[in-house]
Amino acid sequence: MIRGLYEAHLPVSDLSRSIEFYQNIGLEMAHKSKGLAFFWIEKGKSWLGLWESEHVNAPNHPSLRHIAFQVDYQDMKKAKLWLKERGIDVHEAFGFQPISPIVLVNLPHSHAVIYFRDPDENQLEFICPLEIDTCSHTQNMYLDDWENRQ
Repeated sequence: MIRGLYEAHLPVSDLSRSIEFYQNIGLEMAHKSKGLAFFWIEKGKSWLGLWESEHVNAPNHPSLRHIAFQVDYQDMKKAKLWLKERGIDVHEAFGFQPISPIVLVNLPHSHAVIYFRDPDENQLEFICPLEIDTCSHTQNMYLDDWENRQ
């Protein structure tokens, strides 16, 4: 029955500024109307809705105002530089400084992740599955350390 996640939505305070930001990170405009814009994440499969609102400052918590974009492993390795080239800072997460992507362990899985924010402080994430159903290490670490583990 369920085949995937088709859409997610975020509140934004300035739609024009947010359109520029999301185009800057490579999303394609799918639809725009007064106070609303949709961007394709994967054309025909998933999109992101941005809703201009006065009520943007909801509490910042991972369960609210958070979108994770899947990227491949090679892109994850260069994600920090790619974001920096677009004027976007990576931020600290789970006690790790923003020096490189980190590997989050949710046994029996692990994912490489890197976090950043849009102009309204919505938390955005690039995520790359590393080990699904086969992860045996138990601690989060930087991706560089994960690559060099023995």
